[in-house]
Amino acid sequence: MGGLLAARALSDSHTRVVVVDRDDLPTLPADRRGVPQGRQLHVLLSRGREALEELFPGLTQQMRDLAVPLMDLHGQVTWYNDGHVMARAESSIIAAGMSRPLLEYTVRSRVAALPGVEFLPATEALGLVATPDRQRVTGVRLRHRDGTEQTITADLVVDACGRASRTPTWLGDLGYDAPAEEEVRIEVTYVTRVYRHEPHHLGGLLGVLTNPVPGAPRAGVAGVLQDGQIAVALSGVLGEQPPTDDEGMLSFAESLAPPQIAEVVKSAQPLTDAVAMRFPASRRRRYERLRRFPAGYLVVADALCSFNPLYGQGMTVAALQALLLRRLLTTGDAQLSRRFFRASARVIDAPWAIAVGSDLRFPEVEGPRPAPVRFFNAYIHRLHIAATADATLGAAFLRVVNLVDPPTALLAPGTVLRVLRGFWRGRGGARRVPESPRSTHPGS
Repeated sequence: MGGLLAARALSDSHTRVVVVDRDDLPTLPADRRGVPQGRQLHVLLSRGREALEELFPGLTQQMRDLAVPLMDLHGQVTWYNDGHVMARAESSIIAAGMSRPLLEYTVRSRVAALPGVEFLPATEALGLVATPDRQRVTGVRLRHRDGTEQTITADLVVDACGRASRTPTWLGDLGYDAPAEEEVRIEVTYVTRVYRHEPHHLGGLLGVLTNPVPGAPRAGVAGVLQDGQIAVALSGVLGEQPPTDDEGMLSFAESLAPPQIAEVVKSAQPLTDAVAMRFPASRRRRYERLRRFPAGYLVVADALCSFNPLYGQGMTVAALQALLLRRLLTTGDAQLSRRFFRASARVIDAPWAIAVGSDLRFPEVEGPRPAPVRFFNAYIHRLHIAATADATLGAAFLRVVNLVDPPTALLAPGTVLRVLRGFWRGRGGARRVPESPRSTHPGS
């Protein structure tokens, strides 16, 4: 997705854009090896949907035509935050519930239809080509599936190879320093299975979710997808691993606060096998701090920063970076890498703070916990309690989670007053659903 969105951004300023991919690209929505997380539950955040609409006008209507549920995340989803049930209300925070293969296929089809864009599948990038003084990247060396090699020259090369990006090594080959890395290990394991959706599932709503908290490292999400499907994703952090067999999944789901998830697992018709995925750590590469970087080269999306997938931020951040790249190119490519990395760091700061700050609530997670992080985590817990009866606070929280507003918006004086008032009122009577007894299934 990061490469597709970068190609869309470049198509406005470049006459020819070549998208290189190691996979054979499917002609229909389908899973593929190069996207190992493709079979997991994805929800496109509200700000991500808006950003994609900016890049591809009419995409939201195209989703509707494909029977993709566009869900009001406040009015049509039940949120169990730290076990507290958030009050629902109608809102304009609209997300899309669709499978990753369908979303990627839809976006790739739109990119392929752009003038000057071409795809080079079944091809691997081997390394960079640079000027004799190594000040500028001028192309990339490629190897095709049949073993033949090729060099493509380019005014700009963009690395969108994800967490497996080899840019740190390639920079070393050119005599540049690798970027500093920040890593927060959370050891997430998540399992997704798709079922046949029935109208009574989730109480007639479109989604339900619960988050992991210290002492209760399990979480779960159920969301309605296109074509009469509903996906259930069970997850655990810090080594807690959801099982993939029927009995184990049901036992795990029954240990979660929302009863709606277990009801789907117990009664719905499975349409796919359960598929597990592991994510060891959030990782941020600080390219904006490098003093030297070759011209004609950029790094985007997960190759720049990959987030804990439980927060669903990756595609939205990639779309925001594509909008940023398109805007920067309107003023030319002078100092492009410096301008892009610095501005992109500001795009990343808020979602990184949300994801890492939430993970640092767990005492087992290593990382600095300065006073602002400890304060904000304690404050958010109180907001969750107050939001059981105050839909305005729920809306403010969801706007931040969906990257519409920055986290600092939750510290506005009026919001703080509502949190304090609601917290003290709700301490004795907030709608808190206790975690069910932990499963004793050997695979859980």
